[in-house]
Amino acid sequence: MDEVQFIKVSDHVLKLTDFRKALIAWGQTHYRAYPWRQTRDPYRVLMAEIMLHRTQASQVLPIYEQFIAYYPDISSLAQARKDTLHDMLYSLGLRWRIDLIHAMAAELIERCDGQVPQERDALLSLPGVSDYIASAVRCFAWNYPDPIIDTNVVRVVGRLFGIAVKDSSRRNQYFKSLIATLVDKENPRIYNFALLDLADSICTKKKLPECSKCPVQTMCRYGTTTLVHPGNVFKEQKV
Repeated sequence: MDEVQFIKVSDHVLKLTDFRKALIAWGQTHYRAYPWRQTRDPYRVLMAEIMLHRTQASQVLPIYEQFIAYYPDISSLAQARKDTLHDMLYSLGLRWRIDLIHAMAAELIERCDGQVPQERDALLSLPGVSDYIASAVRCFAWNYPDPIIDTNVVRVVGRLFGIAVKDSSRRNQYFKSLIATLVDKENPRIYNFALLDLADSICTKKKLPECSKCPVQTMCRYGTTTLVHPGNVFKEQKV
């Protein structure tokens, strides 16, 4: 079956090849070079994604680097003491992560021969691994075309197609399907990095999006409305 070339939502039509090309090109020059992005080691990607849950990357960075220096692989982590892990990770908050990481290391040794599994079901069977974490590990470690679905990505896609977004939208099947269709199947890793970076620096939540700097403004329902009618309040449709 041929891949979808266009997406139409209401009267808004998006050409996928143009969208992906523009986003990836922008992403290459606005790439946030965190250390967990410089590796394809699934263990290191998994640890980073657990630490990044509800925590800013700037806060995670020094802890992650210290953690990897102490525990460079699963076997070293499996031998870690809980009190040592606590001392290293407590500043990130969400203390449940400490027990989770300790339990996960044991599971990986006992059930997975000390390797992070590639299969989604196997990843989801690990303590505390959510759909988001499983998708992130599969995409960023092995380049699987898994969609990365969080509130930031949902916000970008909602604006792109002019769809109203709620707190529950990341669990909405329509949004999930839409975001999955957008993923660049040939370059999913760099595509997803670019989408996350766009959400962080351009299509933001805490302040108005900087549409004039957006690489996909001319393809975006919100962006083109802002361009043609500056200052207008954009009305989104409901799904």
